[in-house]
Amino acid sequence: MGHGGNVIDELVTDHREVEELFGKIEALPPGHKDRKLYADQATIELVRHSVAEEAYLYPAVREHVANGDALADRELRDHAEAEQMMKDLEGCDAGDAEFDRLIGMLMSEIREHIADEEQNLFPLLRAACGPEELDRLGDKIRQAKKTAPTRPHPAAPDKPPANKLLAPGAGMVDRLRDALSGRGKAD
Repeated sequence: MGHGGNVIDELVTDHREVEELFGKIEALPPGHKDRKLYADQATIELVRHSVAEEAYLYPAVREHVANGDALADRELRDHAEAEQMMKDLEGCDAGDAEFDRLIGMLMSEIREHIADEEQNLFPLLRAACGPEELDRLGDKIRQAKKTAPTRPHPAAPDKPPANKLLAPGAGMVDRLRDALSGRGKAD
């Protein structure tokens, strides 16, 4: 949720929140119903985070960082893989063996992605952009997360301008579906 600060601080805070949800999943025994609740909450946060990164972070990386196109393309491939796993996970109950396999794969993929961003991408971006630009990007990321989808849409565009045009509408529909179904909310 809107944390404040520059783009890197904002995204690192998101990373910590997702890691906390992963820890809650891992602390519960296989088949426990709350594993699905925490997986849904992690998916909601990951989708919002990814949509915001695709709309603003990766275009900034392409513009400001040396070899930015290749870096952004690699990050987008990571997002596509994770998004497909989240889509597959949506159809599983906590008691399904497939749930355990998919959540394990997703947590591993996301942890690798977070480590790569924090150890490689973020330092490059910090070196390439001034504080004002990083703050401006943080504001854009926070705004994008407010209207972003909360469910995975693997076939949706992941590059501007199409993603910026379509994400708010998909986000509105997703939030309505979540409200009606109670997805991501404890009983």
